[in-house]
Amino acid sequence: MNAVTGCELAPSVPVLWQRVITQVAAGARLADLFGTARAAGLLLSAQLASPGRITTLDALVPAGQASYPALTPLVGAAFWYEREIHDLFGVVPDGHPRLDPLVLPTGTPPHVVGPGLFTIPHGPVRSGVVESIEYLVETPGEDIPHLNMRLFYKHRGIEARYVGLHPADGVLQAERTEGIASVAHAIAYCQALEVIAGTEVPWPAALVRTLHAELERLRCHLDVIVRLTDAAGLGVAVARFGWHKERVLRLTDQLCGSRFGRAVVVPGGVSSPPGLDPAAVLDAIGELDRVVTADVRLLMGTASFLDRLRRTGPLPSARAAEHGALGPIGRASGSTDDARRSRPYAAYGSLGVSVGARHDGDALARLEVRVDELAGSFHLLRQAADELAEADSAAMRSVYEPADGRGIGWAEAPQGEVLYDVRIEDGLITRCRGRSASFHNLVLMHEVFAGDILTDFPFIEASFGLSVAGAAG
Repeated sequence: MNAVTGCELAPSVPVLWQRVITQVAAGARLADLFGTARAAGLLLSAQLASPGRITTLDALVPAGQASYPALTPLVGAAFWYEREIHDLFGVVPDGHPRLDPLVLPTGTPPHVVGPGLFTIPHGPVRSGVVESIEYLVETPGEDIPHLNMRLFYKHRGIEARYVGLHPADGVLQAERTEGIASVAHAIAYCQALEVIAGTEVPWPAALVRTLHAELERLRCHLDVIVRLTDAAGLGVAVARFGWHKERVLRLTDQLCGSRFGRAVVVPGGVSSPPGLDPAAVLDAIGELDRVVTADVRLLMGTASFLDRLRRTGPLPSARAAEHGALGPIGRASGSTDDARRSRPYAAYGSLGVSVGARHDGDALARLEVRVDELAGSFHLLRQAADELAEADSAAMRSVYEPADGRGIGWAEAPQGEVLYDVRIEDGLITRCRGRSASFHNLVLMHEVFAGDILTDFPFIEASFGLSVAGAAG
């Protein structure tokens, strides 16, 4: 069960930052930084991830104080977080290296200037179902020395929408924050509520949560492969992996009535047993594993495809570690952090998770990590289905009685760690902060283009596998 561990209120922001720096130096990762408007001022909350726990550190910027000393010059991972705080609350992080608007951007000045240089605007409206984001490619014609991004065109004010909701009603919103990671968001949100209420999730429900989380991982990783093969013009591979993804969606629908696994995770457990018996689930998973593994083997033996990914968009291991890169992006650059193993939840602590890492940090390494995770997901799905065959299908939900307090919940989405900080007062939500891996990781994408050319663009974007909606919030 997740818990608020080490929640401390520092006497001032400088003291808070010193505690953050000390923990980061000891190996913790800055997982989130956000503000909460309180009557006494702006409450700054820093969350640090380490094996087994998330530590929460707070400090108050008193009402009427227009600024505070910036954390970003000391911990670079705070770069976007402090810009977001500035946009939403108007308090200035004094000393921040680049305080351009982020959530509500205005004109973005060029960063590369000189004879023959120009900017190519790409987006925000693009073909197909690609999300709204504008890339400003600064180039002399082919190389990409710098890239700017504007992604908040569809900022929905998700966090503000939670205020005043009954805790159980917030699940619907959590599931729709980032559609490609609906299950992960629902799990993290519900675990925060369960921490506050002291609710234990029954073992069969933990297995069902794990089952849906791994199906979500399968379809997201398959979607990344579809996008990469489409960028390479491999029509047969696009069709094959698109069909595999569709089969995962249909299996999910058979299990719960939703292709995206929605309305399954609820406070206290899950809404109902799976719509297929464990034997049928095992059969479906076995067949999926067989066909996906065969096509992956063919794809990873296609030299012309691999050549487009090798050394494309590399993220150095040192930079990934400094920022605390999450999910496949981090693991492709040497990180072994995975919340399923580092901070186990649902049934992962008993089933066991194998985490592989690469060190090249390029688009190929990011694909290889996902290929490894496909195999790992099939293994976990078999384990969960086997355990469900022996579990009591009636014990799918504990009684959940909302309680006042603050709780932290997390889950490893296909894109990386999702983190929720929920505060309940008088039975209603007064603050819900949901941080997606997409928000944390997307700031890294503009850095990896240096040295690449325009035709590398779709490979790099697809290899990151992030959600604009999840980042824009």
